[in-house]
Amino acid sequence: MEKTCGLSHLFMTIFLHHFSTFMVIPAITDITMSAVCPGRDECSLAIYLTGFQQAIIGLGTLVMMPLVGNLSDKYGRKAMLTVPITLTIIPLAILAYSRTRNFFYAYYVLKTLTAMVCEGSVHCLSLAYVADNVPEGRRASVFGILSGIGSCAFVCGNISTRFISTSSTFQVSASVAIVAAVYMRILLPESIRDENLYTPILSKEKVAVSSPDEESARKMQVFKRLPSIEDMVCLLKSSPTFSQAAIVAFFSNLADVGLHAAMMYYLKAKFHFNKDQFADLMVISGIAGTISQLVVMPLLAPALGEERMLSIGLLFNCAHVFLYSIAWSSWVPYAAAVFSILFVFAQPCMRTIVSKQVGSHEQGKAQGCISGICSFANVVSPLLFSPLTALFLSDRAPFDFPGFSIMCIGFASMMAFIQSIMIRAAPPISSQRPSNRNFVEA
Repeated sequence: MEKTCGLSHLFMTIFLHHFSTFMVIPAITDITMSAVCPGRDECSLAIYLTGFQQAIIGLGTLVMMPLVGNLSDKYGRKAMLTVPITLTIIPLAILAYSRTRNFFYAYYVLKTLTAMVCEGSVHCLSLAYVADNVPEGRRASVFGILSGIGSCAFVCGNISTRFISTSSTFQVSASVAIVAAVYMRILLPESIRDENLYTPILSKEKVAVSSPDEESARKMQVFKRLPSIEDMVCLLKSSPTFSQAAIVAFFSNLADVGLHAAMMYYLKAKFHFNKDQFADLMVISGIAGTISQLVVMPLLAPALGEERMLSIGLLFNCAHVFLYSIAWSSWVPYAAAVFSILFVFAQPCMRTIVSKQVGSHEQGKAQGCISGICSFANVVSPLLFSPLTALFLSDRAPFDFPGFSIMCIGFASMMAFIQSIMIRAAPPISSQRPSNRNFVEA
């Protein structure tokens, strides 16, 4: 009963957090263009700024994701969730106050810095929280429900954006972000309850120690056990299935980040989309994804298995990206968005496969490792695709194909699909005795 209550509070926390972050996405392209290139529908500088921001965030999260996941195994999921959920409020509050050029650049800098910790952390820690409370047989379904909650927040946030002004969008977003942080701190219980958990960072409880030297030794032990590159390599070598899932995660995220960065600028340049049309597009995608993750995935996961559903999701992700790239009319992106009813399978299935390859006390470490690999893709993707997007949307394009960069993104997604069909179901080890793998310690 306590675990069920904890999951329900986690779902509400995730809904509120994602609602606050997703509702600003349709508006941020117009805000960026207005601040950097006012009165224009195509702006290479805005594309490069977005790509640079994503690359810097990717570098930061490459270091932070394994660290956050590892610390959550030591101090608890709730304590570590507090950090990204709280930091998210700061950049939103800046644009809630003003959206002039100077405030936009202040937002840009602070968003870059805070996202180094926030980007992906909430998702990574939420997955570890679910893995703490859900047996392996039900994990794929609950991971799908968690993603469905995010999709539901995505829909609600974009519907809100569709019907309120830009200034109100950021004010509401900042307010909901504050509510999410308060709700989580008051109602969400800790998921790890045993003698192996150190005193949570934000807890008022104190651990009794016999001397200052013992306290110092305990802190040094935690410091020595923080993740390193060698730890990640050791984890990747621990299971062929884990390493294959990591390759899928890299190429899948490479495509997702590239598409996210390019698509809005592409649609604005080619079809003159604005905030409202972006919101409509995202609502369609979100509704399809929500229905799929909350209804379809729990029914299909036990019958098909995570490996097959991962391949199905990635196949339809390829199709939807290629359709965007050759869009010949303004209705085509809306049709492509419907494909999310199947491509949303990919992420929860990939994370489920990973969670079954490690012991019960390594869930944060494993999810953090995969998130770190995804963060590396966040660095590479803007370096590859932002220049292509800027070039083919400009007057200097070598040939007339505005969606060329998006088609290249589709090939990255195809690489993930090809790797996914090579994954074979491996015996899970998380039900066995907690792993005794000794990672490299300083």
